[in-house]
Amino acid sequence: MTGSPAAPGPHDRSAFIRTCRGEHAEHTPVWFMRQAGRSLPEYRSIRGTGTILRAIADPDLATEITLQPVRRYGVDAAILYSDIMTPVHAVGFGVDIAPGVGPVVEHPFRDRSDLDRLRPLDAEADTPYVVETVRNLVRDLPVPLIAFAGAPFTVASYLLEGRPSRTYVATKALMHTDEALWHELMDRLADLAIASLRSQVDSGASAVQLFDSWAGALSPADYERFALPASSKVLAAAGELGVPRIHFGVTTGELLGLMAAAGAEVVGVDWRTPLDAARTRVPAGTVLQGNLDPALPAAGWAATEPAADDVLRRGGGAAHVFNLGHGVLPETDPEVLERLVAHVHASGPTAPAPQDRTEPTG
Repeated sequence: MTGSPAAPGPHDRSAFIRTCRGEHAEHTPVWFMRQAGRSLPEYRSIRGTGTILRAIADPDLATEITLQPVRRYGVDAAILYSDIMTPVHAVGFGVDIAPGVGPVVEHPFRDRSDLDRLRPLDAEADTPYVVETVRNLVRDLPVPLIAFAGAPFTVASYLLEGRPSRTYVATKALMHTDEALWHELMDRLADLAIASLRSQVDSGASAVQLFDSWAGALSPADYERFALPASSKVLAAAGELGVPRIHFGVTTGELLGLMAAAGAEVVGVDWRTPLDAARTRVPAGTVLQGNLDPALPAAGWAATEPAADDVLRRGGGAAHVFNLGHGVLPETDPEVLERLVAHVHASGPTAPAPQDRTEPTG
């Protein structure tokens, strides 16, 4: 990967960027996965009909949707309104995002010939709308913008299964019956993620998050053998850009040490693993992100406040980015999230992460 590290940006001293780098910040930063859209009435009023891919391809619309939660909630970072399948859609693999279902592939990946459907991504030519949206946002945002990409394993699972899966039979079958083809597929997807992340950072994004949403479907041994190499490749390339890197997955409590080993400064933790337990599974100095159960804000403030305080207590003593343990649920009252941001900000400063490194456990 070519390119030089990003020059110091206007948000380098923000609470979010400083915390991601393990530095002291004046308050615990907070943002929410899937904060752009989902529960916001202002989102529903402008979103229109059709697939999310249509909205992503409209830079003015995608810019406004990304800005809405920053205005409404006062969060410390924005996450680009896009989708992890945008690069594979852009190169013509044949992916749609079905409302209420998720990514759907008309002709799933089946054999070596399907590698030809994954040509390299030229971001300026293939996803100019993403580049324009990022440039718009960098001009208008008062907070850092987080670029993101789907981790190769999670994207591969959609291409192989053809739609969201609970069993990942086709995915695991390829892993264990044709390992050479599996790694070629993962390498192609890693290159797509790298090209996408690079275009977003080159356009001004201040941090990156790699979403390996379904990595929790793997045992630690299978994750290390079949997923970690490609994710490490993506994160190593992102590291050359000089911005903080976040690595997140769901049901990954047993994988946290391996996910940290992939090379990110920040590891996202879902709601199933308490943050103080998570700290024992990653190297000292790793910043943690998370991890309020997304169902609780949807249940109201009475359920949210004590649980948020517990997250803050368990995350305290070292650098911590407050977030949900996955994305905002559509049923969530935006006023609860507004109140939650104010509550986290009032909780006090985030401490610097310890700098002595230890080996991860599990």
